[in-house]
Amino acid sequence: MKPKDLILKWVEDFNKGDAESIVDLYSEDAVNHQVPNKPVKGKNAIRKMFSEEFAKADMTCIIENIYEDGEWAILEWKDPLGLRGCGFFQVQNDKIIFQRGYWDKLSFLKMHGLPIPE
Repeated sequence: MKPKDLILKWVEDFNKGDAESIVDLYSEDAVNHQVPNKPVKGKNAIRKMFSEEFAKADMTCIIENIYEDGEWAILEWKDPLGLRGCGFFQVQNDKIIFQRGYWDKLSFLKMHGLPIPE
């Protein structure tokens, strides 16, 4: 599966809020680093992260652009509330081995009425 195709599936699972399906797209020792947060290492920790995040907020990823270069896919996205961001996904053997995401955490927390850490 090409990285771009895998990310299309990732967006589909993300928009369903389905932590179990989305985590199947990651390798056992994958790293997910959402830059506003500390890196999350390993499939079980990534599952926990998605489960907790999907429980906190109703999130929707609207694709603006997807680019592919070798084993990398780059996703530029927005959500219905106006938040924008991008994600970089490294794919090997049809699994995400590394992901890095850039987005504004303060805006996200405010938009979803979530507590802002002091």
